[in-house]
Amino acid sequence: MKKIAFYTLGCKLNFSETSTLARMLEQKGYARVEFNQKPDIFIINTCSVTDNADKKCRKIVREAQHINPDGYVAIVGCYAQLKPEEIASIPGVDAVLGAAEKFRLAELLGDFVKEPSGKATVYNSPITEAIDYHASYSLNDRTRTFLKVQDGCDYPCAYCTIPLARGNSRSDTIENVIRAAREIATRNVKEIVLTGVNIGDFGLSSKTAPGNPRKETFLQLIQALDEVEGIERFRISSIEPNLLTDEIIAFVARSKRFVPHFHVPLQSGSNQVLGFMRRRYKRELYAERVAKIKELMPHACIGVDVIVGHPGETDEAFLETHRFLSELPVSYLHVFTYSERPNTLALNIKPVVNPSKRAERSKMLHILSEKKKRFFYEEQIGHEALVLFEEDVENGQMLGFTENYVRVTATYDPLLINETKPVLLTGLNAAGLMEVTERAGIESLVH
Repeated sequence: MKKIAFYTLGCKLNFSETSTLARMLEQKGYARVEFNQKPDIFIINTCSVTDNADKKCRKIVREAQHINPDGYVAIVGCYAQLKPEEIASIPGVDAVLGAAEKFRLAELLGDFVKEPSGKATVYNSPITEAIDYHASYSLNDRTRTFLKVQDGCDYPCAYCTIPLARGNSRSDTIENVIRAAREIATRNVKEIVLTGVNIGDFGLSSKTAPGNPRKETFLQLIQALDEVEGIERFRISSIEPNLLTDEIIAFVARSKRFVPHFHVPLQSGSNQVLGFMRRRYKRELYAERVAKIKELMPHACIGVDVIVGHPGETDEAFLETHRFLSELPVSYLHVFTYSERPNTLALNIKPVVNPSKRAERSKMLHILSEKKKRFFYEEQIGHEALVLFEEDVENGQMLGFTENYVRVTATYDPLLINETKPVLLTGLNAAGLMEVTERAGIESLVH
């Protein structure tokens, strides 16, 4: 029995797909092991959102060679779709599979035997051929399960390569997602995180465009999932502000299982820069979405994606973003420093922000994020909550998350792993984690 190991770079969507690939290969008789246990085969699922992700891929290939010089190394994922020949030239890589081929890995690579020539085998169709939808969800990697409901994107954002790496927007059916959620429920999973590239576009498929409208919507999907027995929590990973409707917010506010946590990409607080980015909203709409969430769910956690240093972002535009975020009642920021990506529209936009200024702006927003997060946590002190404890253990303390995504710490107890417990949020420790005391008989703090 050949041993196989997986390494995932990038987003929750990649984790769900890696886990599905692993189960497919285990069913074919391969034994899944950890990356450092000298596997015969290494599968590296890549991201290519930034240059740093590309560098990470190269580093993992080198590590695989160090662990087992004779191991077979296959690269899949976004980087594999965008730069197949570049990856094929990396010493130690045996195969590269693009977006349309990665779920045919076993079929295309057979017994994972190296080519006598030492050259990498490349399977990489044009992205226009990535039209099939492949259902995926993670298992046994974390306490929570990432359930993929959508793939690809039709938005031509100026900085982004995802449409080039994953193709057009397409999604599963509600019937299939419900079936997957019920399967996951039988595995004693307490929380499912819905993931995709642009999940608010749920209902689109290669068969719905251009003249055949969608028959299902994201709102209908979450309404159906709310009735699935055996899952305590559903969490929405990320949703575009122009697709986060009042109806979706109102439904989450009154739902039985969807938690008060929204991650809503902003990217810039300057309408001019949003225009350069080709985003489909202005900051006024974003502020309206945040206000509606807080109106219906005062304790809701709101996360924000923001890009610094995008071409065209002047000092004034950046300060506009900083002021906008400072005034918004959001809970934390995911800050991304712009990096040039081939074949993107942003390469034609001026002025270009120099790297040192990008780094300076990133630092400023990271500081703001820490302030926002601490303020949000301090607002929760004295409230009761339900915490799902995870397997993460640090210095004798275990970690978990409340429904509204406050990270808590408690003395390690193996009986608490993957259990939901009522607690009182008592205060922050030196590391900025929430300390708790257990409380009996508490129901949810939502909504």
